[in-house]
Amino acid sequence: MSTSPARSGQWTFLTNHARVLLRIARDPEVRLRDVASGIGITERAAQIIVSDLEAGGYLTRERVGRRNRYTIDPTVALRHPSEAGHPVGDLLGAFLSRENTPGPGPDGAPDA
Repeated sequence: MSTSPARSGQWTFLTNHARVLLRIARDPEVRLRDVASGIGITERAAQIIVSDLEAGGYLTRERVGRRNRYTIDPTVALRHPSEAGHPVGDLLGAFLSRENTPGPGPDGAPDA
């Protein structure tokens, strides 16, 4: 079974909802403009996704001056029935803990 070259690069494992949530988890005061440009979607699409995540209970938005500050509830279960036993915090933790783990330095030795 062969995949055509035109289709092989058009799918990814994470949805834009997951990408937005991960970006907000990295920086709770991030501007939606920066979220959108960082993951390659429009600012309007980022706004819609944040509204979806807020309606689903995954995050709350608080106005601080002229900016928003987001708080994620890591205890809310993932939406798909096959993952419903796992909280979204597990997904976030898998990605964020890897980012915070020191990797090898330029010489191959672990960073200090």
